[in-house]
Amino acid sequence: MPHPEFLPIQWKSTHLELLDQRILPGKKEFLKLTTAEETISAIREMAVRGAPAIAITGVFGLTLGAKSQSGAANPKEIETLLSSVLESRPTAVNLSFAIREAKKLVQGVSDWKEITKIWETYGLKMMEEDLAANKALGANGVSLFSKDQSEFHIITHCNTGALATAGHGTALGVIRSLRDAGKKVVVYVDETRPFLQGSRLTAFEMMEEGIECYIITDGMSGWLMNHRKIDAVLVGCDRVAANGDTANKIGTYNLGIVAKEHGVPFYVCATKDSFDLNLKTGVEIPIEMRKESEVTQFDFLKSENGNYLFPEGKTSPVGARALNPSFDVTKAHLIKNFITEFGCFTPEEISLRLKSV
Repeated sequence: MPHPEFLPIQWKSTHLELLDQRILPGKKEFLKLTTAEETISAIREMAVRGAPAIAITGVFGLTLGAKSQSGAANPKEIETLLSSVLESRPTAVNLSFAIREAKKLVQGVSDWKEITKIWETYGLKMMEEDLAANKALGANGVSLFSKDQSEFHIITHCNTGALATAGHGTALGVIRSLRDAGKKVVVYVDETRPFLQGSRLTAFEMMEEGIECYIITDGMSGWLMNHRKIDAVLVGCDRVAANGDTANKIGTYNLGIVAKEHGVPFYVCATKDSFDLNLKTGVEIPIEMRKESEVTQFDFLKSENGNYLFPEGKTSPVGARALNPSFDVTKAHLIKNFITEFGCFTPEEISLRLKSV
């Protein structure tokens, strides 16, 4: 069956439209963003998420910020705009790479109109290149799975599909590519607490594609690997250090440990911009701490009439404290292979492979 096109990011020349992922799967609604401030808020509040999608959105946020200006460009104003977009999500290295490149592209340019045109062109190029990279990554990932096997059972974490990228996806892109190669794929979707990107978004994408999937809570992976044959764990990432330590959505590290214990190959799907060779190990990766209320109540989950699905939205006692790191770091020795648009390789091969691209 033909699979639908997900276009979560749509640039409309005068404004940016984002599929509001906070209200999926209940509603499919687009946010219309006309300013840099609105775009920054959309990134920070996770209306858009996924490292590649955040980077693309960030560049269009810069474009909107530049579009609102006129006349001569003040270097201090440019720097302030760049910094404000960068600070919206500090862990995802794709955004920092994009901001760095955006800054480089306008060095010596003193007219806001020209800066707007440069950043708009850059954003559109990023979308095109990300889609091509995802499809190449998906094809490379297929090579790690046996040609003689007709059915694969795979665990995923968070959302790594078209909704997190310009289209096709990274880890879900491999799953799509396996399906397109004629394989049956059964996907076990970690719900991904506390924001439920797995149960809300990954399950949504899989059902839209007609790919069989089962939602599991984040603590069920051990039971699943004990009782059913799991062929692989496929996850995405937000930043990879030079030694292979990988930052991804909180809960990924736990999944890596369980996979290692059960002999299940753990694959990290990453495009080129996810690798940060400036960082020696994962200890140096900045980890974003988010609001405690995301853990203690479901403010973002409401019924059609606007009432909370839980009394006052709370799932814990009033006054209870919570920790809410948005990411954890999976140690390199837990990772069997990285799957990228330029091939598959082990953590030990990162520096060598990155030098060749």
